[in-house]
Amino acid sequence: MAKILKINHIAIAVNDLESPLSFWQDKLGLSIEHTENVPSEKTEVAFLPVSESEIELIHPTDDSTGLAKYLDKKGPGIHHICFEVDNLIEMMSELKEKGVRLLSDEPRIAAGGNQMCFIHPKDAGGVLIELYEVK
Repeated sequence: MAKILKINHIAIAVNDLESPLSFWQDKLGLSIEHTENVPSEKTEVAFLPVSESEIELIHPTDDSTGLAKYLDKKGPGIHHICFEVDNLIEMMSELKEKGVRLLSDEPRIAAGGNQMCFIHPKDAGGVLIELYEVK
């Protein structure tokens, strides 16, 4: 049986990366570990480590993405929570067997080249949940 290991990150949707960084860096004292363009998700991400987890500021690089539509509809704010799992394929299979809808049938490539998938928010009480396996 696949297991959730920890909260990997909390993703915050932003209209741009520069403006919110003054709050996260200057006010809260967090440091950017790095930024990364994630072509598979059409996003640019700034990673701010907090102990064993991260805050990820995510910005769409394409106006046609779900993230861009989310920002248009709801504005900046918490977009999703990400759980790191020990075996993504097994976790996806177990969830499908339990009737949980996933937003993709196969894992996708996330930041850092790791695999991920999302659970449909309608099956998680309105919360978008990412499952992420670190290789």
